[in-house]
Amino acid sequence: MKERRVLYTDMMKLSTTNNSNANTHTLRLHHRLRPCLLALIITTAAFITLAATKTMTNINYNKVSSLLNRKPCPPPDPVAMAKAAEYKAKPTQLLAIIHYATSSTVPQQSIDEIRVSFDVLRAVGPCNFLVFGVGRDSLMWTSLNPRGATLFLEEDPVWVNTVLRDAPILRAHPVKYRTRLSEADELISSYKAEPDCLPSSARLSPGSRCRLALTELPSEVYDREWDLIMIDAPRGYFAKAPGRMAAIYSAAVMARARVGAGLTHVFVHDVNRRVEKMFAEEFLCGKYRVRAVGRLWHFAIPPAAADVSNATTFC
Repeated sequence: MKERRVLYTDMMKLSTTNNSNANTHTLRLHHRLRPCLLALIITTAAFITLAATKTMTNINYNKVSSLLNRKPCPPPDPVAMAKAAEYKAKPTQLLAIIHYATSSTVPQQSIDEIRVSFDVLRAVGPCNFLVFGVGRDSLMWTSLNPRGATLFLEEDPVWVNTVLRDAPILRAHPVKYRTRLSEADELISSYKAEPDCLPSSARLSPGSRCRLALTELPSEVYDREWDLIMIDAPRGYFAKAPGRMAAIYSAAVMARARVGAGLTHVFVHDVNRRVEKMFAEEFLCGKYRVRAVGRLWHFAIPPAAADVSNATTFC
């Protein structure tokens, strides 16, 4: 029994010694293999990187080849570009949107009356647009003719400065009138006795002796041919007011003196009042009236014909 124990003990020692030697050998083997494993890892990583680079190079090459072989873009269509430019909002239009969206003030004309002028502006614009009067609707008229020339004439210089302070983008000038509303009947009954007032010799020049002729307007008014003329001023609701007699008469003279092709569109507001209606019928002519909406009349006036040298009336 004792021998068996000694033998078992000796065998366990031998086994332990052998295992220790084996572990030591294994550790020594792993130590030797570490450089090889590291080299294998580096080689594998390099191979993967090279493969990925080659793949990306092929992809980029294909993209470049595709771009090089692609047909060049056609040149831009000038007609399409012009049409696109027409719809590009102008600063005046954007300002008008903000103004009327945030203000309690509205244009004095009704929407139906405004549409009459708007339809003409859309048809003939951009154009030269002359407006007698400046006020709540001035920014609107300018924005409806964004690529044209819009000019405002106003009797009250203080009011002109007030409007321009809020909307400096507008172009407005103060003007002087030589008439009073109380003189309307006398002016319409006597103008035929003054040769300078007759259609054959009517001129808006400083030397004119016709009291209805506006002869002290800014030079731009005389230098341009106006496609549209809006008469919504001066004031004409009390006796000492200038009235709109001279504005209507002068608009008729401008329209008849037109040299370029086309018609002159004249709009007279407040024709519900006697003087506006009477002078519009006398100088703008019922035969040239094309629309009547609310308190607004629209006239389309052709240039004077060559055979009116002896005419004594405008109509």
